[in-house]
Amino acid sequence: MYGCRTWLYLGLITLLACCAIAQEDLYKVLGIKKSATDSDIKKAYRKLSRKYHPDKNQDDDAEERFIAVSNAYEVLSDEDARSVYDRYGHEGLRQHEAQKQGGGHHHNPFDVFSQFFGRQQQQERKGPGLLTNLEVTLADMYRGKTAEFEIPRKILCDHCRGSGAASDGDIVQCTTCRGQGMIVQKAQVFPGMYTNVQSTCPTCNGKGKIIARPCKHCQGAKLIQTTHRLTVDIPPGAPEGWEYVFEGEADESPDWEAGDVYVRVRSNEQLAHQEGWRRKENGLYRREVIGVDEALLGFEREITHLDGHKVSIKRPGTTQPNQVDVLAGEGMPPHGHWPHGDLFVEYSVVLPSTVSPKTRDALAEVFAKYGKDIKHRDEL
Repeated sequence: MYGCRTWLYLGLITLLACCAIAQEDLYKVLGIKKSATDSDIKKAYRKLSRKYHPDKNQDDDAEERFIAVSNAYEVLSDEDARSVYDRYGHEGLRQHEAQKQGGGHHHNPFDVFSQFFGRQQQQERKGPGLLTNLEVTLADMYRGKTAEFEIPRKILCDHCRGSGAASDGDIVQCTTCRGQGMIVQKAQVFPGMYTNVQSTCPTCNGKGKIIARPCKHCQGAKLIQTTHRLTVDIPPGAPEGWEYVFEGEADESPDWEAGDVYVRVRSNEQLAHQEGWRRKENGLYRREVIGVDEALLGFEREITHLDGHKVSIKRPGTTQPNQVDVLAGEGMPPHGHWPHGDLFVEYSVVLPSTVSPKTRDALAEVFAKYGKDIKHRDEL
């Protein structure tokens, strides 16, 4: 997969990265506390390695940060290396690596990434995902928008880290199954004939351990309910129903890896209609209301587009009701395989509710003359 990256190149980049962050705290690199559990370390690495992977992130410092995150994970996920680092820091860690490997060999960070996610897929169950719908204005879909939204989310209790117990010592062996997680009961098959039936222990639910004293923060539930705020960058011209995936941002659980949050974005059609706009794929539709005088004599006006720029429309002659003008390139911005759309302007002619006698006489005279002119042309 990474054949184009030579080991010499990787070794050099890794060495430079290590020198650059030599004094950078490894816990800070992963954004975790010194008391972080193995689960915390894995979760931080999972998130940051995906964020800075060069195939996904084209920023100038992405590869350097990716290597730094991989190095930090390698150290902190190794019990011996972490212990040395906690006691003696970077210098002690360098000596430890030199003794262990005869000079300190740096692993390929891409191999670390592949091995980690390969193991994760095999070993960890992923929890349920969450789909949430986000409604924005049509103008937001046109311009693009950074939108924030909130979802309810269960996270591991920050006091017991998902154990449900007040302390580690309060997790004790189940007395019902004696730590086996299973119980054997005698069941009658026929009169006078019995057999042993094995089933999950109802006291510990098959875990072999129970909580003697529950955590005061979560009352033994292991999880706490929170409100989770996420931010999504909606690109200009995004189609209706555009989706973005937040990996690992759904409900947490001590029994599985957090699932993904899917946000589906649509525009508020009712609001757009009230403002005179309608969308169909990459095309925009605008209904303009004109008076009888404009329909007969022509007109010129400006439309304020969704992003605020002005679009000029000009009709020197007559305009029929429901007539449509096409303004090329004034529809939705290009997105993916969609080119720049067009703007379709449809005209509605509004008649006056009342006509004064003087105006009525003048119109009758005009239309009478108009009728005579048409008849004269027909006779010729």
